[in-house]
Parts: sequence; C-alpha cells; structure tokens
Amino acid sequence: MLTDKQVREMRSRFKIFQSKIYLNSCSQGALSDAVENGINEFISTWHEQGSPWETWVERYEAARTAFAEFIHSSPDEVAIVTSVSAGVNGIASALNFNARSKVVMGEFEFPTMGQVWLAQRARGADVQFAKAEGNSIPAAAYEELIDPNTLIVPLTHVCFKNGFRTDVNTVTQMAHCAGALVMLDDYQDCGTRPVDVKAMNLDFYVTGTLKYLLGPPGLAFLYVRKELIPSLAPTVTGWFGQANPFAYDPQQFELSPTARRFESGSPSVPNVYGALPCFQMLEEIGMEHVAGHVEKLAHALSNRVRELGILAKTPVETAGPLIVLQSNDSGRLVQALAQSGIVASNRFDGLRISFHIYNTLDDINAVVEVLEKNIHLLAVAPANVARYD
Repeated sequence: MLTDKQVREMRSRFKIFQSKIYLNSCSQGALSDAVENGINEFISTWHEQGSPWETWVERYEAARTAFAEFIHSSPDEVAIVTSVSAGVNGIASALNFNARSKVVMGEFEFPTMGQVWLAQRARGADVQFAKAEGNSIPAAAYEELIDPNTLIVPLTHVCFKNGFRTDVNTVTQMAHCAGALVMLDDYQDCGTRPVDVKAMNLDFYVTGTLKYLLGPPGLAFLYVRKELIPSLAPTVTGWFGQANPFAYDPQQFELSPTARRFESGSPSVPNVYGALPCFQMLEEIGMEHVAGHVEKLAHALSNRVRELGILAKTPVETAGPLIVLQSNDSGRLVQALAQSGIVASNRFDGLRISFHIYNTLDDINAVVEVLEKNIHLLAVAPANVARYD
C-alpha cells in the first residue's frame, strides 16, 4: 500500500490540485508534469528540426511497445488509433456476417460501441442487447442470447454511467464456448489496475489515453489476438495500415501482417509524446499499488454515503474507480461541487465521482461535506430500505 507521503508526492505533479480537487478522471485524467514535458519535447523537435519524421515514428513505435508491455501482449498485436471508435470500426469492417450474424452486447455499453455495431446491420449484423436488472447486468442475461449464431460479444469493463463492473471472465467463457469472439472496452478502468489480456483470454481489447492512463485525448490502442490477425482484412484503412507505408504506392494494397493493419492515416505524434511518459509513471508506482489505493478510496466514499442514506447507482461489490450517486438534479450537484472547488461530472441522474492515484481521503471528506449540504439534490433511501442495488 502506498504511504501518504508517496501519494502527496504524486499529487504534486498535477498542477490542478493547487487550486481544485479533481475527481473527474472518468472524463479526462488530470494533467501531469510528465505529460506537459512530453508535449513540450515534441514542440521542441518541431521547432528545432522542422519535420523529423524518423524521430517521431521511433517515438510512435515506443508507445506501441509500452502499451503492449502494459497489457502483457506483444507489440505486433497492438494497433495505435486515434480513438476507440476508430479501433472498433476497424474490427467491425473486417468481420463477415454471413456464417454468423449475431452481435450480443449489454445495455450499459458506451454509445460508440452500440452505434458501431448497429451500423453493421446494413451488412447483415443481428444486434441484440442483454437486459439490465437495476444497475447490474447478470451474466445470465448474456447466456440467454449467446448461441452458435453469435459472432462477437463486445463488453464494457466498467459502465460509464453507473460504475457497474462486468463479470468479464464468465461472459468470455460463455462466448468462447459458443465459438464467438470477445471484445473488451476498458476505457473506464485501464490505468487503475493491472491488465493481462492473455490471462483474460480476450480476442480484442480497446482503450484510450485520456482517462485513467492520464494522457491527452486523440490517442487509443487496439489489441488483436495474434492468431486472428491474418484472417481479418479491414476496409477501414489507410497508408499506415499497409505493409510498407513509405512505399507511397496508391495502386498497391498490401495490409501489414501485424495489428498495424488496423491503423489508417498519419499518426497523432503530439499525443504520442504526451502519452508515453504516463506508462512509465504508472509502472514506476506499480499497478498493484494503484489498484489498492483506488479501492481504498472507493470503499471509503461508499461507506460515507451509505451512512448518509444516499443511494448509489454503483453496486457495492463493483465499487471503483467510478462511484455514481443517484441524484434528483445531478447538474446542480456538479455546480455545487464546482463552487467548492471540486471537479466532478454527471450522466443522466447520476453524480460521477472517480478516483486515481492522486486522490486522498481528504478529497472524500470535502465531497461528503458538499453532499451533506445538498442532500435535497440526492436520492435518499427510506428508513429500513436497502440503500444499494
């Protein structure tokens, strides 16, 4: 477990804490000196050398290697894309819906995931949604839909609107037993705990840098299990997806033999410079330590709001890194927190509080103080009624 001194030292690297309490990593990670220095380094190379593309591509490949190590895969299984949407679209464009047509996903997916696969209906996809029970989706809801006609099962690891954590291992086993592929969207969790895509037995894995990986927007990663790569030919493509991008031959179409075939246009070099230091920073702390710290904070907030009788949309057993409290007016609650110098966010009727390595128990005390003053804006359980789903 990290000491208070270690957390304070890490917190000091994020300038926003000089004036605010930042609890919105579920939307955008706070800006660290490491990221700022990385972006400034890119600017310096641009000033000094004009167009050092060899240097930039080396840094681009270093980011691929860093992410591969972070999720315990090989660099050849990683594509660098501009967004999770781009990565998912690349996979969707490479799949054939003739032999198997069903796409099974839960109701708690981020809109992109639903919209990308719904767009495949024009190509024959049969998209079906596993139904929620309150603020959870039981694995049995997937089991009812997964069958020999299922092609792929996209899963969100942590739901963006209520913090529910999917039972990934159980659903993955169900899907694979039926011969279906599994794609995990880990945007709302990656960066808060260790990730091993091999141990999870995933076929595809997508995430981006702007949330818990503490990097800038405009950069994301797609993992593709190496055994699948040769059989997938995306039609969403571009020159960086080719075997030799620098052949500059518009009459030649030869996809890269690696996961790079899912890349498209010119790389987002400034974002690579900004994101690469984050992997080093997180690894230096140790992902087990990050996970333990986040869990401690999540449980602390859960206990405090339970004492106040506030209803949480996040099931208690899946708490962290995102806790969502049910509100009668979540927009006004965000404003009330902002007036006290606390940055949070809302989705629908939920106030979102998210934790990372730079947050402390004092942050929780500050939030609870504002919640107590604005209890009328929160959903509160009647006496003798269970307060959590």
